[in-house]
Amino acid sequence: MIRSQFPALSQTLAFLDSAATTQKPLCVIEAMNEFYKTHYSSVKRGAYSLSAKTTQKFEDARAKIAKFIDAQNENTIVFTRGTTESINLVAHTNIAHGDEVLLSVLEHHANIVPWQIAGAKIKVIPCDDNGDLQISELPNLLSAKTKIVALTHTANSIGTINPLQEIIPAIRKLAPQAKILIDAAQGAPHSKISVKELDCDFLAFSAHKIYGPTGVGILYGKNEILETMPPWQGGGEMIDKVSFEGTSFALPPARFEAGTPPIAEVLGFSAAIDWVNETGMSNILAHERQITAYALDELQKVEGLQVVGKPRDRGSIISFSLGKIHPHDVALILDEDSIAVRAGHHCAQPTMERFKVPATLRASFAAYTEPWEIDKLCKSLVRASDIFVY
Repeated sequence: MIRSQFPALSQTLAFLDSAATTQKPLCVIEAMNEFYKTHYSSVKRGAYSLSAKTTQKFEDARAKIAKFIDAQNENTIVFTRGTTESINLVAHTNIAHGDEVLLSVLEHHANIVPWQIAGAKIKVIPCDDNGDLQISELPNLLSAKTKIVALTHTANSIGTINPLQEIIPAIRKLAPQAKILIDAAQGAPHSKISVKELDCDFLAFSAHKIYGPTGVGILYGKNEILETMPPWQGGGEMIDKVSFEGTSFALPPARFEAGTPPIAEVLGFSAAIDWVNETGMSNILAHERQITAYALDELQKVEGLQVVGKPRDRGSIISFSLGKIHPHDVALILDEDSIAVRAGHHCAQPTMERFKVPATLRASFAAYTEPWEIDKLCKSLVRASDIFVY
């Protein structure tokens, strides 16, 4: 039974906020504890056997993640603090003031603000009332000036899975010079992603969204692109030779990994990938689709409930409102009933503006979500409606 592998989950807590962060299976916790208990040391810099053992496990994790996303080799994987830092890294090293960047209206703030800070001129792909991107607008938005196209795989706000297999070839044809970055924070935990098949230039995701620890994630970049990018932070490990007269830099990925890395977190990340592989991504996806379909059916039976966004292809995310009751008020009632959902703008204020809502409630699911949690949610929503009578 999958749920029993997650120590923090009980049979009374309905944890429906997995889009924010997933719970951790025991194997991930134990992998991190084992490092601290049995072979704690730094990586890459020690000549002694303890450091060599840790370094090997650390680099094995890199190779494992490369294989997980069907990358060319392990040197295409840069460890970062997560999706946000990965996007900032690309923005910092690829964008000059005034460069054009194409985003979508469904982006998380982490895929908007870094481009603004870098001084980019931003264009936006709109979506229709269902929450599907209007990709027919691409010819009007792309040009020879487009430097980067950065798009989410799955919208964290309303659950839209973007048809990247259709969008990316269109970008290659209309703006062949543009680099393509995919924010896979909400995609990598739920479906098999092949960067080779997608033909994206960059892809980013976070460990904590895929049953691993916080504080670590990856940036995938094509070898030939990473090799042309300058470092974005200076310090130990990212150098080739240092003198007071000047410094030469290491080859990727070391060039982008200044300082002592989050070693325990990387090893926990590695264990999380093992868990996903052993559980089977196809099994996880099938379970989540079943749970999401059940939740959609049951939620729409709740009087006054309105689902926000009805995309053609939906991830394991449902955003909704409950009549005129503010989402934060509803969330507090749900919390009284031991139900965890997210309430707010979900770091996607432009999306909220597009749907003319200040905020929504968001229920999101994972491999451990069970039908009784949906039943409990619906019952509590009815109670909230009874409390807030308008």
